[in-house]
Amino acid sequence: MDTEDRPVGYLLVDAVDGAAHIEQVSVHPDHARRRIGRALIERAAWWARSRGLGALTLTTYPEVPWNGPYYERLGFSYLAAEEETPGLRAIRKREQARGLDAWPRACMRLPLLSRG
Repeated sequence: MDTEDRPVGYLLVDAVDGAAHIEQVSVHPDHARRRIGRALIERAAWWARSRGLGALTLTTYPEVPWNGPYYERLGFSYLAAEEETPGLRAIRKREQARGLDAWPRACMRLPLLSRG
């Protein structure tokens, strides 16, 4: 929230094939570089663990610095096509149908360690 109690970022997450899939994470540009996106992803990881989900997944643009390289810095790794689950393949098909493949896209995964 900003000083006027307005949201400055959000994250959409859902369970897909035993993982918490991040559908979207966005932070208003005026609030960039304050670790808000990282905090939202950490909250998604907490949500996933609390539901017994073993990983976070997402799809992204690997060549856009604030996408793929950013997620790599957070510990995500790219999945090879044969590693993609049926749910991730279905998500990619929906993205393609919406025209999101104008630039290369990829699936990424971050295994989650249990915290007792």
